[in-house]
Amino acid sequence: MEYKFRKASHEDLSHIWEILEQAIKRRKHDGSGQWQDGYPNFAVVQNDIDNGTGYVLADEMTIVAYCAIMVNDEPAYATIEGKWLTDGDFVVYHRVAVSEKYLGRGLAHKLLEHIHGFALQHGIRSVRADTNYDNPAMLKLFEKMGYRYCGEVMFRGTPRKAFEKVLTA
Repeated sequence: MEYKFRKASHEDLSHIWEILEQAIKRRKHDGSGQWQDGYPNFAVVQNDIDNGTGYVLADEMTIVAYCAIMVNDEPAYATIEGKWLTDGDFVVYHRVAVSEKYLGRGLAHKLLEHIHGFALQHGIRSVRADTNYDNPAMLKLFEKMGYRYCGEVMFRGTPRKAFEKVLTA
């Protein structure tokens, strides 16, 4: 199956929000506190699209996954209890979610590969991300894809595990 990675549009908003709502419910069902405090919400996704930072993975016309990608734009990463691997430019991504109908097909892995490609296309070799301590699926994905644990960052008063991957061409 060939999936297309592209910038999200306003027409995609309801489909993206449906995917995120599913992911929020899955996190709750798994007993996680992540995404159980009203974040992310519809306005956050709308802001991603308005700012040109929302991206989707699509199967033909069906959106199967979503994430937000920013360059050098994560204030919480300025204060890390630990140390980043690099000091230069970095790509950061948030709000990674895969449609419930497409779970188990390796699409989160594929989405991260596209994020890595995005970074390299912009001449950036550092990719950073974080997740809750109680998100085993994302922690496993980071490990599988060669991310290194760098320390802890705080989001909305909650500690998060921070990771970085240094890309090679």
